[in-house]
Amino acid sequence: MVATPIGNLGDVTHRALQTLSHADIVAAEDTRVTRGLLNHFNLAAKKLVAIHEHNERGAADRVIGWIREGKTVAFVSDAGTPAVSDPGARLVDAVRAAGLRVVPVPGPSALTAALSASGIEADGVVFAGFLPAKGAGRRERLAQLAAAPWAIALFEAPHRILATLSDLHAALGDRDIVIAREVTKKFETIVRLPLADARAWAEGDDDHRRGEFVLVLEGRPVEATSALDPREVLDLLLAEMPVKPAVALCVKLTGGKRNEIYALALELKK
Repeated sequence: MVATPIGNLGDVTHRALQTLSHADIVAAEDTRVTRGLLNHFNLAAKKLVAIHEHNERGAADRVIGWIREGKTVAFVSDAGTPAVSDPGARLVDAVRAAGLRVVPVPGPSALTAALSASGIEADGVVFAGFLPAKGAGRRERLAQLAAAPWAIALFEAPHRILATLSDLHAALGDRDIVIAREVTKKFETIVRLPLADARAWAEGDDDHRRGEFVLVLEGRPVEATSALDPREVLDLLLAEMPVKPAVALCVKLTGGKRNEIYALALELKK
């Protein structure tokens, strides 16, 4: 399972190129996309076969047969890490069930790239993939996400981004969102703003609605149950520790919103 660049070809790993070079067969979600990648890295002679969501289960039998013959098969999706909202999970399950070895070759991932640049702090993150396109399934998924205390990460396509931003605001309420589009590509954009303003931001420029999106949202705000005054708590904490841990501890003690506590901490430090 070989991760490939999501945009910038410089992100390919040395191990990924070695694996593709030594593989007897390269199985790809779209052979046209992967052919371009192999050509770029002078691997055009590799045998390419297509394994995608429509033939994955049946194609697994062929892969198992090749491995049992002693061949090495490298599987790639169109971009990024296979089987993360992409084909690959059924193939892995079948190969492992046959008693054969599955080896991950890690590398680029739009999900981890967006999380690392989001600045969203959380005790955990729920990866929701792509939301159901519409109907009861979409409403149910949004309600589940709204009830969870963790940060949320999901993918979205350009033709649904406006509807998704509106639906997220209606379901999740007042939270921050990080919109990451075209990650690692020429027109990469990563912005953090209140969810209430997200649709207007996307509507404000045609380019804001182009490309592939990763959305990262704050977790459900903790209801403030403490009578502690955040200003008094921060005064004490900032005398003993730097801003970042002081803010994190104050949020836990008072139940306040992190962005408000952080702004207050900066004010007190002046």
